[in-house]
Amino acid sequence: MKRQRNIVLFLVKFFATYFILFVIYSLYLQNTQERGDVFSCSPITTVVAEQTESVLTFFGYDAAHMQHEEEMSVKLLLNGHYTARVIEGCNSFSIIILFLSFIIAFPGRIKTTIIYGLLGSLFIYGINILRIAFLTVMLYKYPDEQEFLHNLLFPAIIYGATFLLWVIWVQKFSNYKK
Repeated sequence: MKRQRNIVLFLVKFFATYFILFVIYSLYLQNTQERGDVFSCSPITTVVAEQTESVLTFFGYDAAHMQHEEEMSVKLLLNGHYTARVIEGCNSFSIIILFLSFIIAFPGRIKTTIIYGLLGSLFIYGINILRIAFLTVMLYKYPDEQEFLHNLLFPAIIYGATFLLWVIWVQKFSNYKK
């Protein structure tokens, strides 16, 4: 009976946290994005594109970014060629919400939860920037492999990193650690 109670409590905490964070993020997007004759992505999505450009430039690529004229995305250009785009779903915040919901639902000490949540979110964000930069280079070099790279390999990187953080949380920091 206690095991079922723990499962139900986990699910309630997880979905409640996810719903609250999702609503906050959705309101943020509603208030910062513009659709219509002119498109303007949220500042977070634009910053992700800017930071991806900086990473690419750091590694010696001629990179640039610009707001897409016809859709809600930011174009990434490599050597003057439109190579990739950053959409709202690529800015890592949806994954960070999922990550935070899990560690809140699997309770630990409050201070540990806050620190791990912050550091884990920054880790996911950083991995995401590197992932987009690497994807941009790979799409530039191997455009015929777009489906494999975008739909399989690169989601595995971000979800794999998040899963690893969850495993570390449960085994080392949560109240359920062995």
